[in-house]
Amino acid sequence: MIKLLIVDDSALMRRQLTTLFQAAGDFEIRIARNGREAVAENLAFMPDVITLDINMPEMDGLTALSLLMAERPVPVVMVSSLTEQGALATLEALNLGAVDYIPKPGGTISLSIVAIEAEIISKVRAAAQARLKSSRGLAARIRGDQPTRPRAALPAEVPASRTVIRRSGARRDGVVLIGVSTGGPRTLEDILPLLPADLAWPVLVAQHMPPSFTQPFAERMNALCALQVSELNRPTPLEPGNIYIGKGGADMVLVRRTNKLTALARPENAEFLWHPSVELLGRSALEHCDPVDVIAVMLTGMGYDGADAFTELKRRGARTVAESEETAVVFGMPAELIARGGATLTLPADRIAMQIQNWVER
Repeated sequence: MIKLLIVDDSALMRRQLTTLFQAAGDFEIRIARNGREAVAENLAFMPDVITLDINMPEMDGLTALSLLMAERPVPVVMVSSLTEQGALATLEALNLGAVDYIPKPGGTISLSIVAIEAEIISKVRAAAQARLKSSRGLAARIRGDQPTRPRAALPAEVPASRTVIRRSGARRDGVVLIGVSTGGPRTLEDILPLLPADLAWPVLVAQHMPPSFTQPFAERMNALCALQVSELNRPTPLEPGNIYIGKGGADMVLVRRTNKLTALARPENAEFLWHPSVELLGRSALEHCDPVDVIAVMLTGMGYDGADAFTELKRRGARTVAESEETAVVFGMPAELIARGGATLTLPADRIAMQIQNWVER
């Protein structure tokens, strides 16, 4: 049995979630009405996983999350609204140590819950088995204080102009592909800021996210990275010195226009389960790139998105990395790539940026 603590100030939401997880059959459930009760129940009930609302009276979800991670770290799945404000709060929660998030239903809660029932259950089950990363910014949150936003550390040197100088040894027209899902925002914060401003290949990131999340996430990463980071929301000729975050609610694919490698945001392809689709991005690279000029990196996440395409890229000469189990929050997507024989190397997150840089410069 999975011990689950449901934290929400809405009695209706607590009831709907309780009914959903009781029907799943493998959850022992307890509820809390606000952040203060959640902190107490974390010590008394010792849950395996917590669903945590953000906006609550007495103590909000972000303050509670900081205390949960300081007193007894536990996998937490945030219940977040799909608004820009909700996206910013959720990104902060992920920075503080939350594993994942689920959309807070709008309109008729009972109907909305049914529509995403499978997603909620799968995310909470995966979170219960997740590897926790150390949380950031805890010193800024003291019991009872007004919440404050933690400041993310900038790279040691961020060039003011971010002017890109190509390294003479780098091959022309290469591209770095990154596929990532659950646990991705924190993991990307551990990798992308370590890439140098003069990286000669562009970087494309397919991070499974809803539409309202990718623009705030790109802006956050842009403040952290030496490279320019932007959401890919229109046809864009790829340039070195740039990281492109695939737009939520769309799929990111590569094409060639006037022999220039270009990235497009296309409507979600219903044949694929996850979006932006890593598999579609990889397949487009197979079609439009010389695989020897492709580096493909598979990071933390549930499922198998991209494993087939990245394996085929490796077979044709691309170099690939699977994040190792020791650092992956959820060792699903990297494990699938490894199982297919698609990983050139298996590395912890803190070694991936240097490996990308080394390969690009060869």
